[in-house]
Amino acid sequence: MSSYKVLHKQNFENGNFSIVPIRFEDRMDIMKWRNEQIYHLRQENPISEKHQNNYFTNVIGKLFDQDQPNQILFSFLEKSKCIGYGGLVHVNWVNKNAEVSFIMQTNYEKERFEEIWAAFLLLLEEVAFLDLKLVKIFTYAFDLRPKLYPVLILAGFNEESRLSDHCFFEGKYIDVVIHSKINANC
Repeated sequence: MSSYKVLHKQNFENGNFSIVPIRFEDRMDIMKWRNEQIYHLRQENPISEKHQNNYFTNVIGKLFDQDQPNQILFSFLEKSKCIGYGGLVHVNWVNKNAEVSFIMQTNYEKERFEEIWAAFLLLLEEVAFLDLKLVKIFTYAFDLRPKLYPVLILAGFNEESRLSDHCFFEGKYIDVVIHSKINANC
């Protein structure tokens, strides 16, 4: 398994859930989920297998050895099975902040969304705040998934901004909502 040079610890666990540096073996599941959920991602076109292999080899593969990678991605596991992926993206090392990114196995969206999203946030906060000592993490979300926000509020995030009519989606403009959480240890 690959490891991130920037992290002091590679495996973060809580109960049956864990995050580990993103695994090459999970790339096709991740591609499938991204293509199924393209509507809420900043992704314009479906990803091909060739593109996914190239991305994992030439982009993600280089992140592990960097002192300050612009993203730190994890495979999200439940009892060792990958059921999602995400991490810290658009990492700003000067200002010590990063955007939270996460996508789960599509068939879990309906029945287990809140449970899985909350578990991922808890683990990612350990990475961001305890290991990396970031000051702030935030989400940038198209206002399409109402289940997203209550979990963020319960996890201690605050709605920081609402960008009205910011993105064009299915023939109309929708808001983008930004939630953030400040590291209490800073």
